Amino acid sequence: MDETTRYRRALGTYATGVAVVTIAAEPNDSEVVALGMTINSFVSVSLEPRLILWCVDDASERGKLFAAADHFAINVVSEAQRGLADRCARRDSYRLTESDVQAGPSVGSAPVVRGGLARLSCRVHERHQMGDHLVIVGEVIDFEALEGEGLTYFRGRYGRIEAS
Repeated sequence: MDETTRYRRALGTYATGVAVVTIAAEPNDSEVVALGMTINSFVSVSLEPRLILWCVDDASERGKLFAAADHFAINVVSEAQRGLADRCARRDSYRLTESDVQAGPSVGSAPVVRGGLARLSCRVHERHQMGDHLVIVGEVIDFEALEGEGLTYFRGRYGRIEAS
């Protein structure tokens, strides 16, 4: 086993929640579409101002679209949305449908996933290149938390956390 695989396995021992980042993109300057990318981590940076961060891999073929977006939403998905998380994790299936998303809370904001556990609508605050990833810091401009069972990710597999 090479060093990179060993390192990824070590990182995989940290159980995380699962979220889908959404943006609005104009792939051919003709129609606006919603795009989604599954992530297994984001970080709360500050409560005042409300800042979060997430990272996009430089090698990601859709990463350039997400890196260029001025608005994005972090959508914490529920256990019932495992299929959406799977779909948005694949390289060729990140275009979302009207049944997946709804309009964001304000003009210009990113679309948000229907029925997730939480939605954090953000505008980009800063971008920083670090190693082989772009760190995107977003200012949370609107948020909502809903009820449901949580979807987790541990050692390459999904799990769930029951709401109490």
